[in-house]
Amino acid sequence: MRRDIKNPSAFIATWLPDAHVEAPTGGSVVLAGVMLKMGTYGFYRFAMPLFPDAVTAYGPFLIGLAVIGIVYGALVALVQDDVKKLVAYSSVSHLGYVMLGLFALNAPGVSGSIFQMLNHGVSTGALFFLVGVLYERRHTRQIVDYGGLTKVVPRFALIFMIITFSSIGLPGLNGFVGEFMILIGAFQYAPIPTVIAATGVIFGAAYMLWCFQRMMFGPLQNEENKALKDVNGRELAYLLPLVVLAFVMGIFPQPFLDRINPSVDRFVQRLEEHYEASPYACGDDCLPGWLAKETH
Repeated sequence: MRRDIKNPSAFIATWLPDAHVEAPTGGSVVLAGVMLKMGTYGFYRFAMPLFPDAVTAYGPFLIGLAVIGIVYGALVALVQDDVKKLVAYSSVSHLGYVMLGLFALNAPGVSGSIFQMLNHGVSTGALFFLVGVLYERRHTRQIVDYGGLTKVVPRFALIFMIITFSSIGLPGLNGFVGEFMILIGAFQYAPIPTVIAATGVIFGAAYMLWCFQRMMFGPLQNEENKALKDVNGRELAYLLPLVVLAFVMGIFPQPFLDRINPSVDRFVQRLEEHYEASPYACGDDCLPGWLAKETH
């Protein structure tokens, strides 16, 4: 079959937000919580260890793409009127941090990247589930169709608030730990791109809090919203473990990091050994700064 090459978007992953929007709730949760990690895990476990010279040669380019993904995803999320599409673009932005941490090529950045993979599955998966709960009752995802929901579904609003804070990286919740470690590690390698990437945290807080404000607060003007039922026992059984995990990972991250760090240490050590054996493998200019200091 002949591929359509007239549309440039055929070559980049513009399909992801649309896939989230069109998928049922369970599909979106599995896609965000599991499937999207296959790509970043593939980079960490296979592509980067097998091709260390390519990592340093193309690392700056991939860091640039990660920063573009962070800022672009956040800005597009900021103008969405469909709450599920907003969460989908926030997912794109958060996965940019994962790639930024991986190509920092140091222990804090890579550990934070892996931790952020877990965070993304918890926070974004929970957000998609919450959107699905609301859509099942009202059959609309338009933010303008809601407002004042705290008056009729207080338990739902409370859980939505906690997961929103988790997604934007509030200290004490899981998102803060991963993003902080990534930014610390990436700043050692690429300070200016890291500063630009940090604006994604600000934009993330803006679009998530603005969405929460418009949906949960204000007057209850839509008559159909007055009959909404709060989350039931089955839905609470799905959501409460994610809420608890968001607090546990944010307050006690060390048990998770203790299991992540040995693998990360071996990963970083392999890269160091490669450049100790062949410090000019790809030329002086493409050596990461933290390796160049050790090998020269």
